[in-house]
Amino acid sequence: MTTTMPMIETYPQPIFFDRSALATAIDVIANCGQTCTACADACLSEEMIERLAKCIRLDLDCADVCAVTARMLTRHTGADVTVIRAQLEACAAACRACADECTKHAAMHQHCRICAEMCRRAEQACRDLISLAA
Repeated sequence: MTTTMPMIETYPQPIFFDRSALATAIDVIANCGQTCTACADACLSEEMIERLAKCIRLDLDCADVCAVTARMLTRHTGADVTVIRAQLEACAAACRACADECTKHAAMHQHCRICAEMCRRAEQACRDLISLAA
């Protein structure tokens, strides 16, 4: 259980997004960042690490983008919807790229399969919020 929704419910002003959809997206995106970090770490422990270099890089990039995106979505005061939309687009792109690369390794590495699935969920969460910010 997270405190995301209870915290969003306490925000006293209107916000750009449906609060429930926003809370879900924040949780999914933050979880994706953690999953990508764990996948990169697991990749570093695999044999023939050179074959996973691109995967590790995309895992770490996606983790960073997800962390920033979740933080930006958590702040509402003075938010600029254009900036938020651009960040969501960047996050969706990072998640898609990471998922595509992890999928290439999923048959051999369970952590890559899990990461690819999480990245697809986070990409969709970003797309869902983008559609609400139109």
